Amino acid sequence: MKLELIQPHPELRPYIGKMWVFENSRRLPDENMKVIVPNGMAKLIIPLHNGLLGKYKDWSHLSKESSITLIGIADSPAIVDVEHDAPHINIGLEFSPLGTYRLFQLRHSEIKNKIFPLEEILGTSARRINERIANTEPISQKIHIIQSYLRSLLSKSSPDVILDYCLQQIASSKGLIAVSELEQKTGYSSRWLYEKFIEKVGISPKTLSSVTRFMQFYQASAGNPTADFFREDIYHYFYDQAHFIKEFKRFTGLPPVQFIKTDNQFGHIFYKD
Repeated sequence: MKLELIQPHPELRPYIGKMWVFENSRRLPDENMKVIVPNGMAKLIIPLHNGLLGKYKDWSHLSKESSITLIGIADSPAIVDVEHDAPHINIGLEFSPLGTYRLFQLRHSEIKNKIFPLEEILGTSARRINERIANTEPISQKIHIIQSYLRSLLSKSSPDVILDYCLQQIASSKGLIAVSELEQKTGYSSRWLYEKFIEKVGISPKTLSSVTRFMQFYQASAGNPTADFFREDIYHYFYDQAHFIKEFKRFTGLPPVQFIKTDNQFGHIFYKD
């Protein structure tokens, strides 16, 4: 497996968490979990060689070559695999919650834990970009096309100052800020904040905070799979060990002790330094 990280255009950097070109010579063996965990970011995937299958608990989608695919924010793990046992290349982008609502103006709870062709969401403009990418050979030029398109989407939207503030508070506190504290800081009720998040993020502020806390531990395990990461700082982020195990199982499908013994190269490669 080869993962090349791409530096986004300066205008897009505040809104893109990660951008990459991923290559693999064949389908991963069946014993590999192929799990992608929730990380608080919606994704855009463009398979260039070989289709890509994504499956949530109650939703699946096969992305064909050169078909831009939008993956909504998730609060449950997804299983991914390639269509054929053959070489695979894809371009991928992850959008911060700050960027997702600015770029894709829709009710984001409707695409949570779901996968759609982008043209089903954005119509003609996305179909034209699909065609341009399919008819362009160099990967660097394909990346230029998709970034230019995203910049045009960004220019059509305006920031939501209250939402941006709440998202920044959750990120800077690493998910430790309580909704009651967001109420006090913003002057808006928890119900109002909940509806704002459901509309523009796709999940509640409480769930986003849970995902953010979980990622502190998941990233640590990806960087050092042999580390006893789940015993470090656990009481700083969770009520107790039982709370941590419950949240970890919610987002990976397995308790932490069992999860770290599994082979999940595909999921971990995106979080290695």
